[in-house]
Amino acid sequence: MRSLFRASVVAALLFTAGAAQAAENATVFAAASLKNALDDAGKAFTAQSGVTVRTSYAASSALARQIESGAPADLFASADLEWMDYLAKKNLIRPETRVNLLNNRLVLVAPKDAKDNTVAFTPEGFAAALGPDGRLATGEVNSVPIGKYAKAAFEKFGLWAGVQPRLAQTDNVRAALALVSRGEAPLGVVYESDAKSDPNVKIVGVFPADSHPPVVYPFAVTADAKGDGAKRFLDFLRSSAAKPFFEAQGFSVISGGEQ
Repeated sequence: MRSLFRASVVAALLFTAGAAQAAENATVFAAASLKNALDDAGKAFTAQSGVTVRTSYAASSALARQIESGAPADLFASADLEWMDYLAKKNLIRPETRVNLLNNRLVLVAPKDAKDNTVAFTPEGFAAALGPDGRLATGEVNSVPIGKYAKAAFEKFGLWAGVQPRLAQTDNVRAALALVSRGEAPLGVVYESDAKSDPNVKIVGVFPADSHPPVVYPFAVTADAKGDGAKRFLDFLRSSAAKPFFEAQGFSVISGGEQ
């Protein structure tokens, strides 16, 4: 009986330890443009807290749909407001945790060895930079945030009709960046943070802020988050300790998003 009691106690302790360990994890679904900054912030947070951060990067649209389908995400970080709103309307995030944390800028990039250092936002400027057969890389314009921002900007400049047939539309912003980085596309529209992450591209144009909706990154803990790891990580991301990781990659922290 004593042996059975001991075995029961050991089993209970192991179960409790396993449950505690599970609570010390955070699975993050984040927009592809956040990769470098969140990887660095996650390492610092894990070293400080012991909470393991597991991160999946893709287009915000794809991640939101995965969460809707039951994917086990604890924290969602979107590159636009629309996809966070999409999950909010379906009660798939915890609204009290939602925060608009970051801004970014839309830029035009070219391979680092491209002849021109500046491309004019005119039909002539884009025609010259693209050449007779070149494509312009960006995200899919109807769902991927970077593509939607790019389309809005081109429409604002009156360039959409000329640019649209030349687009190489990708599943996420990092895929668009890769096309330019490899020299497979002479131009691309990405975020400033992406351009800073790749030494094989250079910025040849910055889109004015009023040419497209503001690039805002909302974060929120999901409704089905397990344990408190995601909330703790989000608190860290909102703190002054995380600010350098974002600013080093070209993001700006929104005033009021910090705590």
